[in-house]
Amino acid sequence: MLVTVYCVQRDLSELTFSLRVRPDFELRDFRVLCELESGIPAEEIQIFYMERLLADDHSSLGSYGLKDGDVVVLLQKENVEPRPSDRSSSLPLVDFNGIAMPGTSSSWQQQQRTQSSRQSHGLDSGEMTSAQGLGSPALIRSMLLSNPHDLSLLQVRNPPLAGALLSGNLETFSQVLMDQQRERALREQERLHLYRADPCDLEAQAKIEEEIRQQNIEENMNIAIEVAPESFGQVAMLYINCKVNGHPLKAFVDSGAQMTIMSRACAERCNIIRLVDRRWAGVAKGVGTQRIMGRVHLAQIQIEGDFLQCSFSILEEQPMDMLLGLDVLKRHQCCIDLKKNVLVIGTTGTQTHFLPEGELPPCAKLVGGTGQEESSGKDSRHY
Repeated sequence: MLVTVYCVQRDLSELTFSLRVRPDFELRDFRVLCELESGIPAEEIQIFYMERLLADDHSSLGSYGLKDGDVVVLLQKENVEPRPSDRSSSLPLVDFNGIAMPGTSSSWQQQQRTQSSRQSHGLDSGEMTSAQGLGSPALIRSMLLSNPHDLSLLQVRNPPLAGALLSGNLETFSQVLMDQQRERALREQERLHLYRADPCDLEAQAKIEEEIRQQNIEENMNIAIEVAPESFGQVAMLYINCKVNGHPLKAFVDSGAQMTIMSRACAERCNIIRLVDRRWAGVAKGVGTQRIMGRVHLAQIQIEGDFLQCSFSILEEQPMDMLLGLDVLKRHQCCIDLKKNVLVIGTTGTQTHFLPEGELPPCAKLVGGTGQEESSGKDSRHY
């Protein structure tokens, strides 16, 4: 299990580090490990857990109730051994703001450097404060608009403020900015109140734990922005050009959909609505549900020079024209080759390229289009 140690030395300097130990690890051995990390002699180390002094060196950490992810406080003894009655009062108010768990002392230093860097750029989780001399919303707005890098960070870390900025309305941007500054000030006041609260207050400790968890999430996101910025972008869905009954269409290729579907409007344009068998009416279920009005048992899809036999389930209200599901893909042994960005028809060897974003239908655009696609096509079932 991983135990985070918050160390307060005799000169009131602070240190945070983590140790991975077994639950049956004895307290005296744990002191030795703490000595190696902190440099404090083992005989001068006092370990507190849940505001209780751990005194029996031969007891295991598990017997004291320590679990994976818990935090203990390490205090360096004074020259004069404290009386037992003074143990509870000898524990100072601990500032948990700097504890990053799980992690090491180097993660604490890295967090401090990250916070200093954010303040120097005037951005802390996408929020601007007047403490850095940027009290004018107009000045903040002009600075962000003139700096594409800061603007991209703002869009990832603070979408509401970024949306107000890109709306072009200074009044809207000022209102959102001031609201966030007020919320930030309230959070800071609440944080200070928590740190000054009674250490034995379980509710306050739970809130501090949540604060630590949120700090870990922020640190994880900052690392992701550095090493994998592409994970914060959106991916265009896979569409191909095809024809049904001689009418050109853009079909959505979805290997996660159980059946191939077509909208009623598209079926009318392709002149196959007359072939709908209403005995196959039902409900398509995935992320959402839609009504199936019936089924066209056999029709031809033309992909490049190939003519493939296919059946369609016709949906009443469907934004996309057609979705190629797993039934067609398996029947014709299709392969989605993302390296070449092509769909390969396995039975004939024909390849067709997936459409670039500029050629996608309106319902498939990255601005609000992908969510509707997924809800209509994923894991569709016929009932």
